[in-house]
Formats: sequence, structure tokens, C-alpha cells
Amino acid sequence: MIELIPAIDLIDGKCVRLTKGDYAQKTVYNEDPVAQAKEFARLGFTRLHVVDLDGAKSKHIVNDAVLRAITSETDLVVDFGGGIKTEEDIEKAFTAGAAMVTVGSIAVTQPDLFLKWLDKYGTERLILGADVRNGKISINGWKEDSKEDLLPFLKKYIDRGVKNVLCTEISKDGTLSGPAIDLYKRIMAEYPQLHLIASGGVSSTEDITALNKEGIPAVVFGKAWYEGRIDISRLGD
Repeated sequence: MIELIPAIDLIDGKCVRLTKGDYAQKTVYNEDPVAQAKEFARLGFTRLHVVDLDGAKSKHIVNDAVLRAITSETDLVVDFGGGIKTEEDIEKAFTAGAAMVTVGSIAVTQPDLFLKWLDKYGTERLILGADVRNGKISINGWKEDSKEDLLPFLKKYIDRGVKNVLCTEISKDGTLSGPAIDLYKRIMAEYPQLHLIASGGVSSTEDITALNKEGIPAVVFGKAWYEGRIDISRLGD
């Protein structure tokens, strides 16, 4: 069964969702992200994806206090991303209770530094963030597209031991238009050993079922959940 990972995206300490990463297209779904995390735990979820959108914009962690509150008040296994640019940011996230940290931009702009972090913290605690737009890896809160093509970018780090990849198709994110299943199938065909976390575009229970049938290991969902489009009682169908 595919691993189900609800998401909490943070701006100004509130639980929000953007459309295609556009900060001007913001919807606040819960003023209290800790209460939202507790609700996910109550419903039986064990994992949570937390994104510090303020951090992604300002290039350093901003919402570590919210992360600390979530991890201290729930037993959820939290992976945290957004604004991870320095070792100090990583340490801050782990100190605040994150089990895993997602690093994206640094893997593009400073590959040697990312490899150093991989050696220091281990492949179980670092998730490689691969945010894709028009086939290229996007960086710095999706504000810039790099020259890195997705599959060669992944290969470079999988060959160095990366096991966990969070791949977001930016054109799908927050649109409820369905996930980029063909993209994820292509990645898994190339790297079947990978723990791939699909992100972006999930619109329904059926989308998650379709990803599961294709053998995608894990999925992140946000907007579809908050808008009542996912029925967890049917996810085992």
C-alpha cells in the first residue's frame, strides 16, 4: 500500500496552500497548524510533510517554532522542508523534532555541500527534493529554473546513496488536476529501488489509488484533503 503523507504548508504560522507555488494565490485552510496536525494523527496518519513557505522565500528556516509544537504535541513522523540552505538550518530542523529534512536547491547550486550533508546525516534522514517544471529542476521556492534535467540530476545522487526523493511537478501543484503519473512511472522504471514521494496535483481518492496501482511508494497531498476530496475509508480499496 502506498504511504500516505498529508501536508501542512506554513505562511505566517498558518496552514495554507498555494497554486503552482504562487504566493499571490494563497488559501488559508487552518489558522492553527498544530490542531491540524493533531487531527491528522487522530485519523490514523503516522507521517506528515511540513513545508516552511516563509523559509523557502527568505532562504532560511522561519517556522521552526511551529515545527517544534507539532512534533512535541503529536507522535507524527515529520519531514520538513523549505529554506534549508545551511547546516545551521538542518540542525535547527532536527532540534525542533523533524525526523527527516528535505533539501532541494542546495543539491543544485552546491552539490559538494549536499554530499557532505548526506555523509554527515545519512541517507535515511535527508530527502532529495526534486521540484520539476518543464523537465528542469526548479530552485529557491520555485522562483528560478535551473539547467538540470530531472533524470540525470536524480542519477547523480542516487549513485551516491540517496534513497528518498520528493518529486513535485510544479505545473500540477495545488491545481487539483491529477498527479503526473507518467513522470513518476518513468522515474520508478529507471530507479525501482527508490522511495519516491509523489507530490502535486492529487485531486481525489482515485488519484491516490491510481498511484498505488502503478507502484509509486508514497504520495503527499494537501489541497485535495482540505477541500474534502479524499476519503480515507476508501484508500484500501
